[in-house]
Amino acid sequence: MPSPIIQTPDDKSLSARIALSAAAAQGAHLRTEDFGDWLAGRGRANAFRVERIPFAELDGWSFQESTGNLVHRSGRFFTVEGLHVTEEAEPHGDGPYADWYQPIIKQPEVGILGILVKEFDGVLHFLMQAKMEPGNPNLLQLSPTVQATRSNYTKAHKGGDVKYVEYFVGPDRGRIVADVLQSEHGSWFYRKSNRNMVVEAVGDVPLLDDFCWLTLGQIHELLRRDNVVNMDSRTVLSCLPFEDSSDGALLSDIELLSWFTGERTRHSVRTERVPLDSIPGWKRGESTIEHEAGRYFNVVAVSVRAGNREVTGWTQPLFEPVGLGVTAFLTREFDGVQHVLVQARVEAGFLDTVELGPTVQCTPDNYAHLPEERRPRFLDTVLRAGADRIRYEVVHSEEGGRFLNAESRFLIVDADEADAPLDPPPGYAWVTPAQLTSLVRHGHYLNVQARTMLACLNATAVSTR
Repeated sequence: MPSPIIQTPDDKSLSARIALSAAAAQGAHLRTEDFGDWLAGRGRANAFRVERIPFAELDGWSFQESTGNLVHRSGRFFTVEGLHVTEEAEPHGDGPYADWYQPIIKQPEVGILGILVKEFDGVLHFLMQAKMEPGNPNLLQLSPTVQATRSNYTKAHKGGDVKYVEYFVGPDRGRIVADVLQSEHGSWFYRKSNRNMVVEAVGDVPLLDDFCWLTLGQIHELLRRDNVVNMDSRTVLSCLPFEDSSDGALLSDIELLSWFTGERTRHSVRTERVPLDSIPGWKRGESTIEHEAGRYFNVVAVSVRAGNREVTGWTQPLFEPVGLGVTAFLTREFDGVQHVLVQARVEAGFLDTVELGPTVQCTPDNYAHLPEERRPRFLDTVLRAGADRIRYEVVHSEEGGRFLNAESRFLIVDADEADAPLDPPPGYAWVTPAQLTSLVRHGHYLNVQARTMLACLNATAVSTR
């Protein structure tokens, strides 16, 4: 019997290589200042068109006669159903509503979000894709090397192959840098997860049209630009194992996990999938499913043409939020160590009761009709923040394959004791970016908005690492 091979931990060497790439403002293949022209060129090289259509013009989609659910004739891809949610917390509920109904996307299959990395001139580069998604405000954004549902990469749509997918599902894939199941938007997806992967390639990698190699430093620069780096890229980038260079934290790792476990325990969330045509407060027209108060989001339909996709034309439903979102971390330093304020956030579609979210995550217009005491905590602090207290502010859009024009202002805002006390209210905790980096290596601890915020924190902190 052969002797077992004991592998030594290599986190430090890997973290050092990631830090070196983050410090590299220029790459071996594409200059940062030329990226805008490259992206625009990819847009000119391909024909894209997205048009709103009535539900009756959806090809292959229909409302089930028995339930009103919006389904595809293949039984694949996803369905739009109804959801009834009841949420309770001890000693009392934290949100403005404890019982509600809403449409929800049910997509049980696990997709792959994967970025391929390779060294050039001794520096890790990331293979990124200029990908069109019908819901993107500007259509073309920077996506991971592979961004595909199982239906896509198994070709349920009878289209072309997903490029580079063999590096993530094949037997000869390279060295795993990160590999973790993470949740999607819990407010709009029902228990949806994606496999977030970073894989280091072995051997030569062909460079195909619509793809480019960038250092992490270049990507961090692009994260400072509106609607350039898409949500799928941001969530994968958040999973990178940055080295912990901090000196302690207010909560030890054990205390933080205990607090989080307590938050999961004290919340009781009951969800029941119900027929879409039975949910109160929502109405269906020829082109839109909308809330009777005109808030939250709409369900709409679009027709799409995209010359460089696996299928060049299709129709589909999309969720369209009503209003611009605000997603923010309040940040303070304690004994010279940066902390951010997270909340234990309930979302209807989570696999478990709560995940960690940013300090603020909401669409302010949805709460404009409520008295101040029922508005989301810390929202007004963020909205009133002066320019001198805003460390980071960029508009990013959410996943354009399911959401139409879903944009939010992402902010990192300096706070003081009056804004955000050392002893925060129930459901909130001060944590360090290093602690978030540790937690994100495990699934279903950080929600998708917190993962975007972590990627943005890493982008803003690179100069101090």
